[in-house]
Formats: sequence, C-alpha cells, structure tokens
Amino acid sequence: MDMKQPFENVVAQHGATVLRVCRAVLDAHEADDAWSETFLAAMKAYPDLPKTANVEAWLVTIAHRKAIDVVRAAKRNPLPVDEVPEPPARIGEPETADTDLWIAVRRLPTKQRHAVAYRYLAGLAYADIAQIVGGSVDAARRAAADGIKTLRTTYPGDTVEGES
Repeated sequence: MDMKQPFENVVAQHGATVLRVCRAVLDAHEADDAWSETFLAAMKAYPDLPKTANVEAWLVTIAHRKAIDVVRAAKRNPLPVDEVPEPPARIGEPETADTDLWIAVRRLPTKQRHAVAYRYLAGLAYADIAQIVGGSVDAARRAAADGIKTLRTTYPGDTVEGES
C-alpha cells in the first residue's frame, strides 16, 4: 500500500522553497504570513491530493497565489493623503415643498444650477462637480457660490438653507 507522507514532512521538506517564493513577491513580514496561509490551505487540501502529484509544484502554485492575494489586498487598503477630502453637504432634502425655491433654482444659469444642485442637494465635492460639468475645481466652486449669491437675491425666503 503506497501512502502519502505525513503533512509535517511535507512542511519540513518544502517549507524553505515556499518561503522563497513568498519572499520573491512580498516583504519579509508579509512573506511569513503568506507562507502560513499557504500551508493552512495546503493542509486542508492535502488529503485529496493525488499520490502522483508533484507536491512541490502544487505548494509553489498555492504560495504564488497567496502572495498575489496579499498584493491585491494591499492595493485595496486606504492610502494616506496630504489633504482630507471635502465632507459631503448634508442639506437640500428632496422632499422640501418650497416651490418658490425650486423655481428660483431652475432660473439659475445652467452651470450655476448644476453646481448648486450637485453640491447642496447631492453633497458632491467640488472636484466631482468639476469632472461632471467640465472645468476646474475653482470654476465649480465659483459657479456654486455665484448660484447661491443669485438665490439670496432672487429667492423670496429669508436665507438659503445651509448657508450663513
């Protein structure tokens, strides 16, 4: 009866090779983690591995995939930035029944109306607004400011909600 060797022997025999594969892709700390993940996954699958399989090639394949998983996961992690993005505006609820305000907004020039709507109703940052309407971030900020200024003079209410 031809039996597979115990898994502990597989780890002892191929552990260094697997670690080299992981270190070729990752730094030392991440490589150690990928090495552990490789052997955890291999331990679960080892009982079903055919007796004729090339164990070293099988382990190297698992190690390579685990290392790539670490690289992909790192790309999803947040990166530090120099400037914190603008928080979204929390005003301009769509259920507001102030028809005079909506009429005043509709009378704004197109870019101002879009900038006001995207900033104060959708809560978008000026960079996003600039990308949508075309132009620079400063132009989007200016269009929104001009729109609010116009609303302050044309809207019969006391103030435009959210502006002081």
